[in-house]
Amino acid sequence: MKLTTARLLISAALMRVAFFFYGVYQDEHAEIRFTDIDYFVFTDASKFTAQGGTPYDRATYRYTPILAWLLLPTTQYFWFGKLLFALGDIVAGWLMLRIFQLRGLSNDRALKFASVWLLNPMVATISTRGSSEGLLGAMVIALLWAVYEKQIVLSGALTGYAVHFKIYPIIYVPSILWALDSSPSILGNGILRWVNKDRVKFALSSFMTFTTLTGAMYYIYGHPFLLHTYLHHLSRSDHRHNFSPYNILLYISASPSVDESPYPSLAFVPQLFISGIFLPLMLAKKDLAKTMFVQTFAFVTFNKVCTSQYFMWYIVLLPFYLPSSAMLKNKWLGIWGLILWTLAQALWLQQGFELEYLGNSTFFPGIFAATLIFFSVNIWILGVAIEDI
Repeated sequence: MKLTTARLLISAALMRVAFFFYGVYQDEHAEIRFTDIDYFVFTDASKFTAQGGTPYDRATYRYTPILAWLLLPTTQYFWFGKLLFALGDIVAGWLMLRIFQLRGLSNDRALKFASVWLLNPMVATISTRGSSEGLLGAMVIALLWAVYEKQIVLSGALTGYAVHFKIYPIIYVPSILWALDSSPSILGNGILRWVNKDRVKFALSSFMTFTTLTGAMYYIYGHPFLLHTYLHHLSRSDHRHNFSPYNILLYISASPSVDESPYPSLAFVPQLFISGIFLPLMLAKKDLAKTMFVQTFAFVTFNKVCTSQYFMWYIVLLPFYLPSSAMLKNKWLGIWGLILWTLAQALWLQQGFELEYLGNSTFFPGIFAATLIFFSVNIWILGVAIEDI
């Protein structure tokens, strides 16, 4: 049977429906819940909001209030959020197909590469467990679609909204600005010749959208909004479920008997230089979509907190990298890349299970070694991708 857009989207939807009902069954009958703990944080925040409080009355709510507002229906129908997040997956996939069309990819190839996202069981699992990354994925693909459609003001607005929703998409701003070089300069020649109409429109649109949303949330919720949504991440020290090489350092720093360390905050320096400055300047004019993929891959790899949900940030952009990648041209390179990435992740998960579920101390050398192996595999994959572009 020939794969069509309708069949692909319907198959993706049915996959998520199946995962959703399986999750409901597991939650009711198994000792380990299918639903992610974050989903309970989201729904509790919505409940507090509906009762006249604030989302930040719920401990560990570290997101924009807009997410709690979007999930207000969960106060009546608890599973609404999971369906919304799964819908985000589908919307991202549909927009992905539109972008492939604009990039001149044949329909058959576009459907196959979009399947990497739409029919990916890992993606479907994370969304139906109650992670909001599917919504974020839809925002990122929407802003990329708007850039390719030459809808500059819209792309800026979507970027501003995405940055407000989850601050990491700010790394895409330099890439988009650098790639928008087709319109003539408005300041003539010289060092400011890069200032053109499209860049000014994008910069103003994204800035105004971000500041309007952020200002409105601050007006309503005050300092708790800034503290929990943005400032918290500067000193965040989560070490559970964390694949990052900073894992052990964060664990030690979290101890009350240890003086507060500046190193967790310094982790942003190499991360933001590579993903937000070096890669955009080097690659954005060659291929924006592929550049955004390697930026995100680098950002997650170097992030001081790296969980499975964060893989969604770059998996949603992976289909744009694959069509002309060395990973597909050389099938053994691709196979080994997938095997090593999976095995390195599985090694960490085995050590993490020993620690977090069985109570065995596997911090050193177990988890420490596993994080270094996973980091090394990701650096190798990142190098291959950069060289491709």
